[in-house]
Amino acid sequence: MIAHSALLAAAEQQLPEDVGKAPPIGLLLIVVLLIAVALLVKSMTTHLKRIPPTFEPQDDVVQVPDDASELVDPGPQPGEILLDSLRRAPRAIEPPRSDDDGRPDAPGQG
Repeated sequence: MIAHSALLAAAEQQLPEDVGKAPPIGLLLIVVLLIAVALLVKSMTTHLKRIPPTFEPQDDVVQVPDDASELVDPGPQPGEILLDSLRRAPRAIEPPRSDDDGRPDAPGQG
């Protein structure tokens, strides 16, 4: 109760003309922040206007070789070596073998 009465006494000591007034530095700070926000919005809109409408690759892209040897013999395309090795490799899943596949019988069987 004493703290509550001390708070009321402190509120009564303020002059009514000083209550709710901000110093001029506060107004200056708000104006500077509004100007900064306006400049940021203007910069963002100019950057957004530069973005292309789609990010799909264009068909007229010219492939420039890294050195002169690629002009004569372009060499394998990326991933072409891997595809060739996978085509030559045996299949991971083989079809079931028939009983008479030409191999001798296993020692445990008949």
